[in-house]
Amino acid sequence: MSITTANQVRAAALKAARTKDSELKRRRTLAALEALEASAESITCTAVAKAAGVSTWLVYADGIREHIDAARGRQAHHGAAPAPTPSAQRTTTSDSLRTDLAIAQEQIKTLRAERDKLQQRLRLQLGAELEAPDRAHLTARVADLEAINRQLVAERDARAIEADTAKSRVTELEDELSAARESLRRVIKAQNRAP
Repeated sequence: MSITTANQVRAAALKAARTKDSELKRRRTLAALEALEASAESITCTAVAKAAGVSTWLVYADGIREHIDAARGRQAHHGAAPAPTPSAQRTTTSDSLRTDLAIAQEQIKTLRAERDKLQQRLRLQLGAELEAPDRAHLTARVADLEAINRQLVAERDARAIEADTAKSRVTELEDELSAARESLRRVIKAQNRAP
């Protein structure tokens, strides 16, 4: 299996796991909404998120928000305690909203740190997979390098032999040149002495 195919399989598995987790959280949220409605408690997005153990952004997502609005409508129709109006929420629960905001900000920091850590681990893992060549490729590369090394050693030895041969030839030629000069001097001296 190639690295690209393995990465695609992993990506598909991660996507499936995220989809399954998202579906599970949505079911838990709807179950918590039904429980709140059955107990005739006031239905708010924060209360549903807290009861389901999910983040508040999920209760505002499509597919969940509509169920919450419908449950509020049924609660108002049956005469249950109405959900607080926005103006009442501002005056009576500003501290609660600040607390929820602080909690949400802390959760965001935690999730970002976790995301960064997971991204770093994924980068390292993918980098290791991409940079690690397979064993057969490495074995072939080592064999090629050994063959090149043998060839270079043979060429070096041949050049060393040629250099030694050239040095000995140079020495011979120098000796011959010295002998020729000496012979030439003798001839010149002999001719200068002759009448």
